[in-house]
Amino acid sequence: MYIEQGYKSRYDSAKYIVGIILIIFGWQVLGGIPLIIAIVAETIQGNSAPLNISQMVETFGSNVFLVLMLLSFVIGLISVFLVVKLYHKQSITALTTSRRKIDWKRIVFAFIIWAIISVAMIIVDVYMSPENYVLSFEWNKFLILLIIGVILIPLQTSFEEYFFRGYLMQGIGLMSKNRWLPLVITSTIFGLMHLFNPEVDKLGYGIMVYYIGTGFFLGILALMDEGIELSLGFHASNNLITALLVTADWTAFQTDSIYTDVSDPVLGWDVLVPVLIVYPILLFIFSKKYGWTNWKEKFTGKVLSEEEFLKLE
Repeated sequence: MYIEQGYKSRYDSAKYIVGIILIIFGWQVLGGIPLIIAIVAETIQGNSAPLNISQMVETFGSNVFLVLMLLSFVIGLISVFLVVKLYHKQSITALTTSRRKIDWKRIVFAFIIWAIISVAMIIVDVYMSPENYVLSFEWNKFLILLIIGVILIPLQTSFEEYFFRGYLMQGIGLMSKNRWLPLVITSTIFGLMHLFNPEVDKLGYGIMVYYIGTGFFLGILALMDEGIELSLGFHASNNLITALLVTADWTAFQTDSIYTDVSDPVLGWDVLVPVLIVYPILLFIFSKKYGWTNWKEKFTGKVLSEEEFLKLE
């Protein structure tokens, strides 16, 4: 009964709308101030203002730009927690899970299993297509990247999970009184959030199948497991491993990683492999480990009324 955890707050539709506005303001406006200050400082010094990710990486350096970019998500996460705690009077535990306590073992398990799979797939691809990769490892730069990544990337992914799979899923679920609508809406919005990523410019709108499909996968995890612990672990692992192992000059994460992908970006079947093959396998593994049942009810069932929920508490 994860969506129903939203009842453990000062709940009404108007408050959720105001809360969304406050969170987006913190994320997009306040969170963008450090990057804006850095850009303005460049123009004051007589340099041209960097206008895209590649120019910003060249101007500030990859590690500095990574920090500036991730800070907006950190401020966004703080905004979520402040809105939930101070405005809705809901605990972070209730926003995270239907369990009595946050299950950190679930977060760690999802992180490790996806890290193993991700590293294995990258190693295989490097072995099969060595001409597509350049070993760009520089220990000093990588160490700084490692520190930045371990500290800030989990905060970035946690913001996205707490906002989309947490705040929005609970709010839309309580308003609609069903489970499928919040899954569809949050997954679609999550995918569309990546619409302005440089990957879309290079690969075309077909890459949105991957982004929206990943949103559905993370949403299914939240509904089936009655909490976002697995989503938190998976998402942090996915972004951290990507930032550390492989970069390219046409991706959102342009980092001092171990390898640089120098291949000509082409939209192919590899976009569908995670959505159609890897994610279903992961769902099967999680379902066996955590004993998931009643899939139809978890996806399409009704959300309990507040009175019904309180009787079960």
